[in-house]
Amino acid sequence: MTKIRILWADDEIDLLKPHIIFLEDKGYEVVSATSGSEALDHISESRFDIVFLDENMPGLSGLETLNSIKSSSPSLPVIMITKSEEESIMEDAIGAKISDYLIKPVNPNQILLTLKKHLDTARIQSEKTTMAYQQEFRNIGMSLHNQMSFEDWEEVYKKLIYWELELERSENTGMSEILNNQKEEANNLFSRFIEDNYIDWLHQESEAPLMSHNAFKEEVAEHIKPQGTTFLIVIDNLRLDQWQLIKPQIEEIFWVEKESTYLSILPTTTQYARNSFFAGLLPSDIEKLYPKLWLNDEDDGGKNLHEEELIANQLKRLGKETRFAYNKVLNPNYGRKVVGDISNQMNNAFNVIVYNFIDMLSHARTDTDIIKELAEDESAYRSLTLSWFEHSPLKDALKEIAAKKGKVIITTDHGSIKVTEPIKVVGDKTVNTNLRYKQGKNLGYDDEDVFAIHEPGKAFLPKVNVSQSYIFARGADFFAYPNNYNYYVNYYRNTFQHGGISMEEMIVPLVHLSPK
Repeated sequence: MTKIRILWADDEIDLLKPHIIFLEDKGYEVVSATSGSEALDHISESRFDIVFLDENMPGLSGLETLNSIKSSSPSLPVIMITKSEEESIMEDAIGAKISDYLIKPVNPNQILLTLKKHLDTARIQSEKTTMAYQQEFRNIGMSLHNQMSFEDWEEVYKKLIYWELELERSENTGMSEILNNQKEEANNLFSRFIEDNYIDWLHQESEAPLMSHNAFKEEVAEHIKPQGTTFLIVIDNLRLDQWQLIKPQIEEIFWVEKESTYLSILPTTTQYARNSFFAGLLPSDIEKLYPKLWLNDEDDGGKNLHEEELIANQLKRLGKETRFAYNKVLNPNYGRKVVGDISNQMNNAFNVIVYNFIDMLSHARTDTDIIKELAEDESAYRSLTLSWFEHSPLKDALKEIAAKKGKVIITTDHGSIKVTEPIKVVGDKTVNTNLRYKQGKNLGYDDEDVFAIHEPGKAFLPKVNVSQSYIFARGADFFAYPNNYNYYVNYYRNTFQHGGISMEEMIVPLVHLSPK
């Protein structure tokens, strides 16, 4: 193994000989320099892993040397060592991007700790993360085979997301594969849990978790008050892991007052789940009460064109009739327009902003080769979401709302899952095109492969004809037709889809924020 090479520049280097011997005994190679100029010569001639740099040297000062090092080797870690604790010196050093600083006199253990902090952090954290997940793996595995409530499933899913992100940071691919297998097992068991309970929940709300059709009433309506302004921001297709990734960005400007989840209804699509959320009703009830505001799968036209009317109707039923603004953002230009209008929206008690970017990203990943490359796996998909948010008008809108002391509720309608396993299904030309659920009157499938609802009315789903059924894919499955099967499978495998049953699609974030 190659020794770690340290350059130590100090005009009193002879006094540091015991420190150098201590480090050499620990296996490090130390090259010394007595001036800034000598240090720069060493760096130009050889490779070093880290530099210890005295701030107060005659000739070329420590700060001047630091600036030169960063000009030629910007990624080389530099630890500034100084006798002075003057704030201006520290600010200059930090501004020049030092990695750390130590105050003289330093002892050998301080130096050793600093080296581990800056050179061994990734390795140490990776080892500790691996050991911690190995222990948690057993705990999660035991939980999965217990009798679990929805709250238990929430906790399991949150734990799996936590360890997925931790292992991703540690770049431990071996353990990541083990976690993926555990998540697959969890999704299979979660699907059975949903099948056993879903219909009952719809008929016995007292036993049910918070779901799409009552989430607005329970988590949004009570925060709409004449005093102050509340913004409901619905980010279409936002998964819980994606929320966790953008959360630190949001915490820079907001306090997270409450962080919870709710269960998206089936099918986990915008047409069903988001309409249900905004209407405060299940799909068949929307169809009955507001037939002009609902279109079935086989009907022509957009299926989410009446969200503002559904919100208004729900507010009226809840006794919350108030002036509100509704905006659906489908492109950056309109997003910037919404940012410019925040001041006017502060005059309303309630405002709704729907952001469709992540949903468009998942569809673009299916259809566009370059997006497939940019988001080739779960990690890259999350990363692309974070990159979008960092540079999006939505972040600007949140900053503007925070500056004006508005409150915010962030949620979504459903999530998505990366599909890998094809399931054969046969249907006529009237069957819908979604890969995660199918509905129609002549569906052919293997009963073992799907969750089937033969009586749509029991699931509060619209029923167009007498023999109509709905079937849902579980876990990472997706539906494929026997015709042109191989082409279809290769085209859609490893794409992100929604409509079926999985933790990713159904357990979705709902977060309350207050401005800092």
